[in-house]
Amino acid sequence: MLNPEVAPGAFTELDRFVFESWGYLVIPDVLTTAEAEECYDASARLHAARDKEFGQLGRGYETEPSLERLIDHPAVLPKVRGLFGDRFVLQSSWNTMQPAHGGTGGWHQDGSGAYDFGRLGYPVPLIQLRASFLLTDQTRPGTGNMELIPGSHRSTVPLPADIRAARGDTPIGHVICAPIGSVLVFHNGVWHRTYRHDGDRDRYTAHYVYSPPWVRPADRLTNSADFLERTTPMRRALMGEFERPDAPYGAGYDPLPFD
Repeated sequence: MLNPEVAPGAFTELDRFVFESWGYLVIPDVLTTAEAEECYDASARLHAARDKEFGQLGRGYETEPSLERLIDHPAVLPKVRGLFGDRFVLQSSWNTMQPAHGGTGGWHQDGSGAYDFGRLGYPVPLIQLRASFLLTDQTRPGTGNMELIPGSHRSTVPLPADIRAARGDTPIGHVICAPIGSVLVFHNGVWHRTYRHDGDRDRYTAHYVYSPPWVRPADRLTNSADFLERTTPMRRALMGEFERPDAPYGAGYDPLPFD
């Protein structure tokens, strides 16, 4: 099956062309099977007190070291830097669970329910870049895959309302089939949905959403003081913990502490 696969690490000009054309990238082999299983177990602990239904929880990196390590993973962060430059933050982190034998989700674009990003301009600007770590094998359809519509971040019209209301199929939906440990990176403007899950094991995915530094965090009102004290300088900066410049995000705002 055709996938917009790119190599981990450095963001190349071909990566940029693929991303601008499709609105998303697939990076295979980011996590080993053992690393993905460790993150899966951490995800299960996060969701243990929830009802067994589709849902998401934020801030898992504060209590689970395996999930914290994904914040600035060297296979993924250069892609974010290539698209945003040297100044961006981790706007949110969501850990999602789709229960075994879960149905297909609804079509949507990422963004704010309070203000449609499409009102800011055409094409829909890149405000939220999502990196989704696949913690289960999804090499075939029906395993809790993500389904996206390639290039839809550049469409001048929305996905028809009747398709969205019925959670219907489209002739150009692309079900991402990728092995455990792969990462899907996609633009907030791409129309997407959770595909059905026919398997007997719950599906967990760890999502990390990066944004310009002026975007309000969605998974937290404030950062955990304990987490900030023990984490790395890069991760602390990605939490948006920086000295307030002379003007908001003006000349006094330092870039991220890249090596």
